[in-house]
Amino acid sequence: MNHSDKKKAIPLVVTAFGTTEKAFSTYGKMDAIFREEFPDNPIHWAYSSRMVKHALKKKKDLDLKDPIETMAELAGQGHRWVVLQSLHLICGHEFDRLVSEREHVDLRAAMGLPLLTSHRDYAEVADVLTGQIPAPGSGTAAVIVGHGTDHPAWSAYPAFEDMLRQICGPHVYAGVVEGHPDQDVILERVKKDGYEKIVLIPFMLVAGVHFKEDLTCEEDSWQKTFERAGIEVSVVDHGIGELPGMARIFCRHMADALDVIPV
Repeated sequence: MNHSDKKKAIPLVVTAFGTTEKAFSTYGKMDAIFREEFPDNPIHWAYSSRMVKHALKKKKDLDLKDPIETMAELAGQGHRWVVLQSLHLICGHEFDRLVSEREHVDLRAAMGLPLLTSHRDYAEVADVLTGQIPAPGSGTAAVIVGHGTDHPAWSAYPAFEDMLRQICGPHVYAGVVEGHPDQDVILERVKKDGYEKIVLIPFMLVAGVHFKEDLTCEEDSWQKTFERAGIEVSVVDHGIGELPGMARIFCRHMADALDVIPV
């Protein structure tokens, strides 16, 4: 077996949080792109949320595996290496936990990094989002909302806003549901800059529970809060996992992880 054939035999373990049925529709679209990009590598999905795993086992009899279970199976099949590809958006608590979990299995894992890691990632993600962002001078601002975190990686969101503004214009704002910059901060900035219309864009892989509760449905949601302030709101009703360009960035991270494996 030559060098390239050995790399083709290495399994790719794609690790998602796992959430609603809508999530699995998004994962299916991403999986098709991963298989197109890596036709010779076995691709396995793992789900990091134990709560979601138990709920789906109970409701739908779906036996989902977490990263440790998946890696243990692959070790039992004789694999020595895997690529463990995170579908996290930033290098926060969940990613840290994934990195530490790989030490519990007798199998070496090259880490595929989260979506926003390198300067190149920030630029490419911003470029993929341009189709959802109104043109500069249109009178409509774009408000991009992520989950947020109390991890030191919280600074990814202001950094991402800076990149978005470089690429798309000064009418783009990035806030978070939990942490900083929060809803109040972004609303004040949008009002101060004189915008009367916004498009609300979830910066989440899947537009699931956070999207429904925090962005659109609850009385204190971003949409209703901006509307009470006299700002007209339109909403992008899907997560960024629906955009093929995002899956392609994860593919580049998988390729980078494969490259560091010494075979």
